[in-house]
Amino acid sequence: MAKNKTNETEVKVIDFIESYVDNDQKKADSHKLIELMSEWSGFEPKMWGPTIIGFGSYHYKYASGHEGDAPLIGFSPRKAQFSLYVYSQTDKSESLLKELGKFKMGKACIYFKKLSDINISIVEKLSAETIEYLNEHHECACRN
Repeated sequence: MAKNKTNETEVKVIDFIESYVDNDQKKADSHKLIELMSEWSGFEPKMWGPTIIGFGSYHYKYASGHEGDAPLIGFSPRKAQFSLYVYSQTDKSESLLKELGKFKMGKACIYFKKLSDINISIVEKLSAETIEYLNEHHECACRN
């Protein structure tokens, strides 16, 4: 069975941002997202793989037998645009996307250029919906 590429690492989040992000606006937006997502999730940021900043974790297992761990919520300040991991396939999340602002959607990933393009209060609601969904459907670090 294939090994997961995206695992929690020991790399310091701040070191990653300072060495990887070459745009001052993207650095500022990254620091703001870290502050907000730490508050929303109740978890400190950790690096997942080489470029994802994640908060908390959950364990998943597919019908195929493939299983692993992933962050509850997170983001990556990629070169072209941010990747935001705060989406779960629920009716509520789908409805919230209509108020998010300027973004593109991948399968389960939200892409945007800068924080000012999106509505932060909607990102907070999407994050809460995702954490709630993961708590109900997976073994989750968000359980008290």
